[in-house]
Amino acid sequence: MSSQPNLRALYTELIRSFTSQPCDLKKCGTLLSQLKIGLIEAGLLLPQGELNPTDLQVARDILEIGAFCSIRARDVPSFDRYFSQLQTFYTDYSSVLPPSKREYPIRGLHLIRLLTQNRIAEFHTTLESLPLSADAIAKNQFISHPVNLERWLMEGSYSKVWNAREEAPAEEYKFFVDSLMGTIRNEIASCGEAAYERLPLKDAATLLFFPNRSDLLRFAEERGWQVNLTEGTISFTKKGEEKMEIPKQKLISASLAYARELEQII
Repeated sequence: MSSQPNLRALYTELIRSFTSQPCDLKKCGTLLSQLKIGLIEAGLLLPQGELNPTDLQVARDILEIGAFCSIRARDVPSFDRYFSQLQTFYTDYSSVLPPSKREYPIRGLHLIRLLTQNRIAEFHTTLESLPLSADAIAKNQFISHPVNLERWLMEGSYSKVWNAREEAPAEEYKFFVDSLMGTIRNEIASCGEAAYERLPLKDAATLLFFPNRSDLLRFAEERGWQVNLTEGTISFTKKGEEKMEIPKQKLISASLAYARELEQII
């Protein structure tokens, strides 16, 4: 890349667009597409062998910016691809490249991404593969945050997961925490449908961690719940769902007849 001034110019423009306030996501997307083509042509997208460390560092920077832009654009598959491409830089070339200030924020985002998919075993495998001691993990805010989230999920401390959104070490983390809360809400909703016939709107909002009624009503519509705004209640019996009547009298009569037949046999 050092011999390709056009790519250098695009890289400089990418840095400017990414760090501008607000971030120009559309411009970043266009520049990233052009830069990735250049990285492929230069053999730097999936590097192998001995390469210029400066070029490798620039390539790593481009992919890291791409990872952050993917989250800001809510394009999770794109983030997964960028993270996969960055692994070579973080592992194979870690001895020839200076540390990146974006590495652990991105690693932490990947850990939360695994939690949103309930890939708990892979979460622990990935955590154990980090070149960090237990003390270092506890002190690294970008890694300790997903570690705490995983522990609270296993404990069922969902209120702590909810509060963790405001304690996120980077703005991008909030996106995955929101996704995690969506999974938690659906689990709570399934339990609520089984445990209750109806709940007051206020109680349902508290149970599902909705700060306002409009979000709750939108969620209720998605689940097919019946909302009575006059009474201020939610019914968990879905529209069109009929309750199955249990024929108690028939079951009792059949059981008695069966008992009499047994007595006659004995």
